[in-house]
Amino acid sequence: MTDQILSLDAVPKADKRKRSSSYWNSVRRRLARDPVTLVCAGILLAILLVVIFAPMIFPLDPYKTSMIRRLKPPGTPGYLLGTDDLGRDMLSRLIYGGRISLFMGFAPVFIATLVGATLGIIAGYAGGAVNMGVMRVMDVFYAFPSVLLAVAISGALGPGMLNGLIALTLVFIPPVTRVAESVTTQIRAQDFVEAARATGASATRIVTGHVLSNVAGPILVYAAGLISVSIIIASGLSFLGLGVAPPTAEWGLMLSAMRQAIYVAPVSAILPGVMIFVVSICFNMMSDGLRSAMDVRA
Repeated sequence: MTDQILSLDAVPKADKRKRSSSYWNSVRRRLARDPVTLVCAGILLAILLVVIFAPMIFPLDPYKTSMIRRLKPPGTPGYLLGTDDLGRDMLSRLIYGGRISLFMGFAPVFIATLVGATLGIIAGYAGGAVNMGVMRVMDVFYAFPSVLLAVAISGALGPGMLNGLIALTLVFIPPVTRVAESVTTQIRAQDFVEAARATGASATRIVTGHVLSNVAGPILVYAAGLISVSIIIASGLSFLGLGVAPPTAEWGLMLSAMRQAIYVAPVSAILPGVMIFVVSICFNMMSDGLRSAMDVRA
C-alpha cells in the first residue's frame, strides 16, 4: 500500500517538472520571436554596461567645470555632446548620471517587490482577518497618486538620495502587494493546492512549493514595468530639488539645471530627458513582451 502511494505521488511531481520545463521553454521561444523585446533588452544592456564601465571608457571628469567652455554645442572637439552651463562634459555626465538614475530605478522596485510580495502572499493565502488587515493598510497608501505620495514623503524626509529611495520604496509596496494578493488568492483555490493541503502539507511548504512558483512570474512582470516609473519619479524628485543634491550627476537634476539654457543650447538641454525617455520606453516594452510571452493562453 505504501509503495502504491509513493508511486502515485511521484507521477504528479514528474508531470509537474515536465510541464514547468515545457512552459519556460515556450516562454523563451516566444521571447526569441519578439524583435521589439530583444531590441529593447539590447539597448538596456548596452546602457548598463556603459554606465558600469564608465571610468574605463570615458575618463573625462564629469564634475570638472570650465566657464570658458560653457554651453559648447555637440560636436565640439573633445566634447562629443557639448558642455553644460558650467562647462562640464555632457557625455560624461550623462553616463555617470545613468548610474544614479538606474540605481534609483532598480533599488526601490527590488526592495518593494520583496516586501510587497511577502505581504501579498501572506494576505492572499491566509485570507480572513489577515487579508483584511494587510490590504486595508495598503489601500490607505494606494489611495494617493504615486507621484503625489512620493513628493509628500520626500518633502517630509528632506532631499537626498537615501530619502528618495525610502519614498519610492513606500510608494511601490502597495501596488506590488495588491498584485501578489490577487494572484495568490486565485492560486489558493486551485485543485493542486487543495490536494497538497489534504495530504497534510504545512502552510509553509504549500506556499514555498506550490504558491510561490506560480505567483513569481506575474509579480516579476509587474515589477519590471515599475522600473520605468521609478526612474521617472526619481528624476522628477531631483528636478524639484527633492532628490539628489548638486553637483551630483543625475538625469533629473541635469534636466533641471539645463532648463535655463533651453533657448541657448536646446540640444544639450534635452539630452537628459531623451535618456529618461529611451530607458523608460525600453523597460515598458520589455515588460509588455514578458507579459505576452508568459501568457499561457498564447
